[in-house]
Amino acid sequence: MTFPDRANLCPASAEATIFTLGDNRQAEAKEPSLHRRILEDVEGRILSGEWPPGHRIPFEHELTEQYQCSRMTVNKAITELVKRGLIERRRKSGSYVTHPHAQSAVLEIHDIRLEVESLGLPYRYERRTRVNRAAKAGDRRLMELSESARLTEISALHFAGAQPFCLEDRLINLEAVPEAVDESFDETAPGAWLISRVPWSAAEHRIRAVGADARAAGLLAIAPGTPCLVVERRTWSGGLYVTHVRLTYPGEKHELVAEFAPSHPKQGA
Repeated sequence: MTFPDRANLCPASAEATIFTLGDNRQAEAKEPSLHRRILEDVEGRILSGEWPPGHRIPFEHELTEQYQCSRMTVNKAITELVKRGLIERRRKSGSYVTHPHAQSAVLEIHDIRLEVESLGLPYRYERRTRVNRAAKAGDRRLMELSESARLTEISALHFAGAQPFCLEDRLINLEAVPEAVDESFDETAPGAWLISRVPWSAAEHRIRAVGADARAAGLLAIAPGTPCLVVERRTWSGGLYVTHVRLTYPGEKHELVAEFAPSHPKQGA
């Protein structure tokens, strides 16, 4: 009995197949880095202003040719940018850089009325105090104001049903919002009033857990020292600080939820 030569058990076609599979593995290893490169290139051009709102980005087949990659890789990068709100797809037209949304931030600026109504409870607003005054030294440092700056200072309560839901202490820069000087804020909460009138470009949040001091405890109908969630926010527009607000919530009545995604998926937390 004769046996075939072992070399003949692996024909040229098999060798070619093995080589092709190796090439595919290399391509697959290359794809994730290309996806990241495309995403960062497009995002960089948008954030730098090179591609302004309304600009049509190259078609997917153009990006496929430019980066010498698969259509799937380009589509994955574009889809991620859509999720981030940087671009929008228009049927039969292409993908375009989005116009900035009025209420977009890491933590969105919400109308407290909507927070209460989302709980299925009736909302009520009560302005406690309001005064127009010169900015103090601490105010000027906090909001980067001039020596002559003037502010509107408001203290108010927001109710959910019969119970206090949030204590609001707010300063409004009258240089940025001069019309606030004559606004009583008797009927409309200052946050909602500002949202409807003043476009803002950026905001900064600070979130802390504190024990309620005597004033906050009395207004919120809780015992002094009760844990509270305090959200402090500075908002500005066109280089001017618009407002600083301190929102104090009884700890058990409020929570913050944020959605986020890793900028580099392979990195750990």
